[in-house]
Amino acid sequence: MKIEVYSPTIRRKEMDAVLTALVEDKIGPGEHAQHLVQIAKERLQFDYSLALRSPAIALSFALRTLNLEQGQGVIISALSPRYYKQVIEDLGLVPVYTDVMPSSASMGPETIEAARSRSGGPVARCIVLHHTLGYVPDMAGILGLGLPVIEDRSQSYGALSAERPLGPAAAEAAAAEAAATQAPPEPPYPSGALTILGLEEKDLLTAGGGALLYAMSRRDAGVLRNYAELPPEYGLPDMNAAMAVVQFREASRNLEKRREIAKIYAQASLRTRHKRFVQNDTFEYNNYAFSLVLETGMKDVKAYAKRKDIAVESALEDTLMGAGHVPTELCPESYSLSLRTALFPLYPRLSGPDIEKVSKLILTLP
Repeated sequence: MKIEVYSPTIRRKEMDAVLTALVEDKIGPGEHAQHLVQIAKERLQFDYSLALRSPAIALSFALRTLNLEQGQGVIISALSPRYYKQVIEDLGLVPVYTDVMPSSASMGPETIEAARSRSGGPVARCIVLHHTLGYVPDMAGILGLGLPVIEDRSQSYGALSAERPLGPAAAEAAAAEAAATQAPPEPPYPSGALTILGLEEKDLLTAGGGALLYAMSRRDAGVLRNYAELPPEYGLPDMNAAMAVVQFREASRNLEKRREIAKIYAQASLRTRHKRFVQNDTFEYNNYAFSLVLETGMKDVKAYAKRKDIAVESALEDTLMGAGHVPTELCPESYSLSLRTALFPLYPRLSGPDIEKVSKLILTLP
């Protein structure tokens, strides 16, 4: 059987949660969505959140809270999801495409400043910062530019230690150690004004669709509360919310499994000429995906993998650059990476033999 690149981590617990929601004779937004927000708050430590039907709706509301004027620019990476362009233009705003750092496929302060100084474009008034392939960019440097930032962490959940809860014994030991050493609390994560956490099929946490839009600070939460009484057509249905609750509860176990698999793949990749992206030291990579920047052609690698019954995809084909929406001359690094970055199967449901098979494929890549 062919090993696919993506496979949502859905087990019996998720299925039982959805069935429970179904038999309650209420499948629209309701108590399960409220419960999801409470569970997510424990992990993400936000002040306020909306549970919405899609990331596109979340991005639209996030941009509306900034009160931007028609024709003003919104800075986005050329490797952002394709729907960004549609949402921005539907609001009468203009996307300002930014190149990425080749080491991480992420925007940085330097690439943002280069986009802002580009002649002939609209005045950029905010940044929508997508954490492409789960890599968290230089948040402190980007926030230091002084523009409002909307952060999209749909692929980077788990990069913070608070999102990887310890078991009871380990948590008790950690608390005792902190008390004995009088260790100061961990510094707060520098975040944007609003954050999107997508729950789509290919996001790290999946509910089969939907998103959380949340604010960390009380000030930003006050603006978001203006949308508290949304029509139900905008809210996250209880079926999806029930699945998402289980995903949050199982996240620590699934992240650990991803880490174990990625470690095996990484050892194999060290013996090839292909390169990996690098996460900065402030965060721990969540192993959302295992990608390699190829030194050979994508076509040859895909054909080789196909002969081994393993799917390999272009990691960035669903991005704005991959879809051809961004002029290649504006963002040459993004264009190069969109052609050369391959994605290999990595998800908790992979069996031992499958992991070994993919590892051998990586080791013997052309």
